[in-house]
Amino acid sequence: MLRTGIVGLPNVGKSTLFNALTSAKNAQSANYPFCTIEPNVGVVNVPDERLEILKNLCKAQEIIPTAIEFVDIAGLVKGASKGEGLGNQFLHNIREVDAIIQVVRCFDDENTIHVAGKVNPLDDIETINTELALADLASVEKRLARISKQAKSGDKEAVLEVQVLNKLAELLNESTFININDHFEEDEIPVAKMLNLMSTKPVIYVANVAETDINTGNEYTKQVAEYARSHGAQTVIISARIEEELAELGPEEAKEYLAELGVEDSGINRMIKSVYTLLNLRTFITAGEKEIHAWTIPAGAKAPQAAGVIHTDFEKGFIRAEITPYKDFAELGSYVACKEKGVTRLEGKDYVVQDGDIVHFRFAV
Repeated sequence: MLRTGIVGLPNVGKSTLFNALTSAKNAQSANYPFCTIEPNVGVVNVPDERLEILKNLCKAQEIIPTAIEFVDIAGLVKGASKGEGLGNQFLHNIREVDAIIQVVRCFDDENTIHVAGKVNPLDDIETINTELALADLASVEKRLARISKQAKSGDKEAVLEVQVLNKLAELLNESTFININDHFEEDEIPVAKMLNLMSTKPVIYVANVAETDINTGNEYTKQVAEYARSHGAQTVIISARIEEELAELGPEEAKEYLAELGVEDSGINRMIKSVYTLLNLRTFITAGEKEIHAWTIPAGAKAPQAAGVIHTDFEKGFIRAEITPYKDFAELGSYVACKEKGVTRLEGKDYVVQDGDIVHFRFAV
């Protein structure tokens, strides 16, 4: 399952956001640093309005959406890479996730303590990024010391790794997140990914604002958005307090509340969709009377690979994939109608599964 870590300085709203994400009170939230010590973990369904429509059309018994695991990681502070606060423990937790959501405080509130004594989003971002980069740099230098001897002996794999490690060391000294695909050659990319550095993970900056700034943002959010753009990252504006209130409401009440605020979708839904965009993920669907099931695949996945997400036997024994585009199914209303209109088709091993494809796999064990 996809894992996303929520990070940030103490008292920026991470645990409040986590509570809202998981629609539960199992993440403690309080107005003092290091309130979160052990990471809280919650599994969150990915919002997909297509599933309810398909359930009604297929008269299915249940919906099984795809999901993301969110990890609420304790607040980092300056010096975390050297063990300040509870540094090393937290940094280990970040290494285990696929993407990072960095929550940035973009609101003024004299009743909520800021660990640095003032609200400055760019300073906060730099503090986090610097600590992650310093911790990664220590790992790279340690690895270089071990692998250099092998490289000197002429080992081709070791020579390539040393080349990658030296590039990484240079980039980490700039204290910023690294897009592996932009900075490394094709043969270097697998080596860089294997090292699993925190600074190479995709990032979304969540600008946490006061309720009054949810629609327009403020000067702080403009700074965060500009920083994100210049570093190839994404930004989502959220009011963690509003999201926590929405989590207490039923679906219809939540819609009414959002309408009153003049917002089309909740910040959390936009954030989850941003994670999918950031990680270049797609959703395909299996649909029948028993269940409507959403499955996650990387963009560009071919039919056998998608089949393997359901079961390895499906991939091994893959014969054909019966494909019905969601839009056609929603318009025509049934498999029978889709086949009659010729929109359902059979595809082979080279077919790239598209987002929203309704798929039935044919396979032999």
